[in-house]
Amino acid sequence: MSALVAVAGAAGGLGRRIARELRARGAGVVAMVRPGTAPERLEPLRALGATVAPVDLADAAAVARAASGASCVVSALNGLRDVIVEAQTVLLDGAVRAGVPRFIPSDYSIDFTGLPPGRNRNLDLRREFHRRLEQRPVAATTVFCGAFAELLTGRMPMILFKPRRVVYWGDADQRMDFTTEDDTAAFTARAALDPATPRFLRIAGDRRSARELAAIASEVTGRTFRLLRAGGLGTLGALIAVARAVAPGGGEPFPAWQGMQYMRDMFDGRAALAPLDNDRYPGLRWTTAREVLAAREGAPGGRG
Repeated sequence: MSALVAVAGAAGGLGRRIARELRARGAGVVAMVRPGTAPERLEPLRALGATVAPVDLADAAAVARAASGASCVVSALNGLRDVIVEAQTVLLDGAVRAGVPRFIPSDYSIDFTGLPPGRNRNLDLRREFHRRLEQRPVAATTVFCGAFAELLTGRMPMILFKPRRVVYWGDADQRMDFTTEDDTAAFTARAALDPATPRFLRIAGDRRSARELAAIASEVTGRTFRLLRAGGLGTLGALIAVARAVAPGGGEPFPAWQGMQYMRDMFDGRAALAPLDNDRYPGLRWTTAREVLAAREGAPGGRG
């Protein structure tokens, strides 16, 4: 019989990708979604052959029923404390109640184990959940992937395409880890089907500094991109405090200052991923930063 994996948050972008990769490897998938999720977001899951299960993430018994028979529960939930800590704890307890032996939490981030707490709100929420996770009788595996490489095309205020600048803080040669959502999903699916995973796995589709990104953007676009040093990490920290006071963002998972916290921690260097586990599963192909930027420009791809 093929393995059965339950994916929470399966109607989201990353969750749907993980479900797709699991189905491509012949696994059965229970796609856990919030009750009332729009039908157009469920149709792609049904088209994959996944079993769609609306589940109230305030009800551990409901989670247990949906996860019954699964060999692993994969969380792709996204949000603030009510989701990452509270709802994910219900998901975890439901998995334990169902006898599911393995759990992959919704981390998919830089390696916060080497960073002090109190610097990054979203990473602190994951730390808080980890404390609960370590108290449960389940084998847990976190997948660290750096930043999603798709952010380089504009959502991360680093590569500025109109003025042709690459903004950096601190050291222009500090390398950072980037992995596409597709590559993260492919690796996570393999990890979900692997009964011998360690507590932490670290992957990076590419590892580039601001200086290297400027050279790649220049090559891909045919226009010269120059470096722009915005200041040191201390200056960035002060700006984060100001931005958080002026525009706290309410219940937004990613207000501007949260993105600034993430950039600071990437430029800091202590969250770098090492050692990498890219070679753990043969046959995976890793998308480079050049390919991501080339796709934005409609230019030919390539490895670089």
